[in-house]
Amino acid sequence: MPAVTIRNISDEVHRALKVRAAHHGRSTEAEIRRILEAAVRPAERLRMGSALSDLGRGAGLTNEDVEALERGRDRTPAKPMNFE
Repeated sequence: MPAVTIRNISDEVHRALKVRAAHHGRSTEAEIRRILEAAVRPAERLRMGSALSDLGRGAGLTNEDVEALERGRDRTPAKPMNFE
């Protein structure tokens, strides 16, 4: 797993991180991981599966519709392209 070293943070920031970690019952390192994860992976991010499911529901698709699409699907394997 990758490791990150952060240098030259102020004493005030380090102290605040330690206090925040203690308040949440975590180590300072765990608290920093939580902060970083929340910053780069927000909970309200778009999830493709959920978006597609919502789209299908909004269009009024049912499980029976999806099954009918599956039954009518061409299952012939695709032929590779030839560039010669």
